[in-house]
Amino acid sequence: MNHVDKQKGFTLIELMLAMAFVSALLIAVAMTVIQIGSIYNRGITLKDVNQSGRSLAAELQRSINQSAPFSISGINSRYIKQGDWGGRLCLGQYSYIWNYGKAIYSNGASSLNIYSNDDPRMIRFVKVFDPNSSYCAETSKKVDSLNAVELLDAGQHNLAVHSFSISAEATAGDSKTGQQLYSIEFLLGTNDQTALTYSTDSKALCKLAGEDGADPSYCSVSQFNIVARAGNTVE
Repeated sequence: MNHVDKQKGFTLIELMLAMAFVSALLIAVAMTVIQIGSIYNRGITLKDVNQSGRSLAAELQRSINQSAPFSISGINSRYIKQGDWGGRLCLGQYSYIWNYGKAIYSNGASSLNIYSNDDPRMIRFVKVFDPNSSYCAETSKKVDSLNAVELLDAGQHNLAVHSFSISAEATAGDSKTGQQLYSIEFLLGTNDQTALTYSTDSKALCKLAGEDGADPSYCSVSQFNIVARAGNTVE
């Protein structure tokens, strides 16, 4: 009598169900990895922006603390607002010169703060030895690259200052000591202009997810506010 071995296999439907389950599992894993990567990239970008902003704020605060009170308006102003493309702040020993991200992106050389000596580097936010505050007296003077230190490394995130303002606290001056308080506010962040939008008061903002050109993984803009007290020697 012959015995026939019966081997039970998978039906076509069972195979299709198994493949569908594996496919769904792989898609879920892939989406999770992409999401984790996006969160990681955003965290690294935000960390870079915050570290650069805090470093710049500390530098300005320290420099103002070591300077004499200064005017930020009028003929002898030590704060020069160069339209919507840059500015200068001269504090006696050192001067600070910058170009805004929007101007850097458009690369309009005729309206940018640039280096002398045919130095091709783009100025972002530099500190220049300038004991005579000549860069505020001559607002079109080119920056001597040999005496300048770049304080804002573009790095892999293409960082730039997007706005800058300084004001003197009218009620915070001390006539006896000659001291004066100043408030500084600046926006610093990534400089992919396609991922940025601007508010009615010209402040840079990252586009929301879903907007044309938005890049929530890498776009980051933070506002920094500091208060500094100038020294007790009137110039």
